[in-house]
Amino acid sequence: MAGMFNGEGSSSVTSSPLQLFPWSLSPGIGSPYPFLRELKSEERGLCLIHLLLACANQVAIGNIENANVGLEQISHLASPDGDTMQRIAAYFTEALADRILKSWPGLHKALNSTKILSVPEEILAQRLFFELCPFLKLAYVITNQAIIEAMEGERMIHIIDFKSCEPAQWINLLQTLKDRPDGPPHVRITGIHEQKEVLEQMAVRLTEEAEKWDIPFQFTPVVSKLENLDLESLRVKTGEALAVSSVLELHTILATDDDKTKTSPSASKNLQKLLRMKQRTLGEWLETDSLQVFSSSPDSASVCSPSGLNPSQKMNSFLNALWGLSPKVMVITEQESNLNGSGLMERVLEALNFYAALFDCLESTVSRSSIERQRVEKMLLGEEIKNIIACEGAERRERHEKLEKWIVRFESVGFGRVGLSYNSMFLGNRLLHSNGYDGYKIKEENGFLFICWQDRPLFSVSAWGFQRQS
Repeated sequence: MAGMFNGEGSSSVTSSPLQLFPWSLSPGIGSPYPFLRELKSEERGLCLIHLLLACANQVAIGNIENANVGLEQISHLASPDGDTMQRIAAYFTEALADRILKSWPGLHKALNSTKILSVPEEILAQRLFFELCPFLKLAYVITNQAIIEAMEGERMIHIIDFKSCEPAQWINLLQTLKDRPDGPPHVRITGIHEQKEVLEQMAVRLTEEAEKWDIPFQFTPVVSKLENLDLESLRVKTGEALAVSSVLELHTILATDDDKTKTSPSASKNLQKLLRMKQRTLGEWLETDSLQVFSSSPDSASVCSPSGLNPSQKMNSFLNALWGLSPKVMVITEQESNLNGSGLMERVLEALNFYAALFDCLESTVSRSSIERQRVEKMLLGEEIKNIIACEGAERRERHEKLEKWIVRFESVGFGRVGLSYNSMFLGNRLLHSNGYDGYKIKEENGFLFICWQDRPLFSVSAWGFQRQS
């Protein structure tokens, strides 16, 4: 591959992507070279990784003509119906194309002017993800166990549920509370969601279950986006023991109005290193070299290290307000990935790592022909990828960060760690084994739990409690 570069200190990434790969396609060619059709899955996957990163680099530096050529090349190999890497490539190319279109606001708005944002479709995708993969089930089981243990002996329990949309979580909790030796406590759930109809459905479903089991129950709906929520208006009553549950929602508050996009000054050098690597399997590449190649980026260093925590006045204010409510326990589930970087290339690479694992577990758990799986990938995961890659500023809501950063945030405002118990892990493992979820694991570290696919942590669950500041 040495012939692809002008020299040791210079890269040809600013020239046409056609010069980067000997197997690149010519613009306008309607079908790939015959040997591309004969590539094995791993070879095709690695080929797509190289093409995606080269194309993303062209988008990052604003070379739209070369990016267009790259997108055309990728389209011959990517497919939403193919193997894991083909499906990922299809959604990443859609996200990159959408980012390009955003540079022409009129064109972008015109092409999306008749797009119907269907709330039922969004809810359906979330429900299907809950049913097809154990991640949310595990998060709910662990969260409920932490709440039950923290609320032992309490007669009035108030739960604040961020993005309240899944009644199964709280039905499970009510079933456990009804069996208390001294009778069930009074339970009040404050559900927060931006869609009124979702909260109405939650209220009906949970009230029916509480009445069936003769549990004193109240559901309080609050129609609001999380970032607009006035916590003081939630009216925690005297005598109530408060719990807070947030499943894959708290990170949305990190969105800011700053829409300036930084690109890595060393992106070209990093890409040059990337293209020199010997071919190996997709899994090996994603787990090792990809992280090392981009680790020297100044943007990556400032964003991905614990000491490089992005300051967020909105998040700090929100957490301070939460602390002021004095919750006995607050259980937070978040994606275990650094996707809040300001540089496009770093986000693309980290997103490839994270979503490759998610798509891979879907590939192993659900048949490729499943319509339900396709809906999850298109309407949920695909939309997340598009938000991460195509959007900036307040519009970019999918700002996932690893637990190490959340620890700093929570402790800085006065929350103390509440170790998740052995029972939480036991119940999670029992759910996996009883349902035959092979390949999924739960790992414990310093009282926190990580939900993994194989050995890759994908979600973290942490519990926190109010601590008086000295």
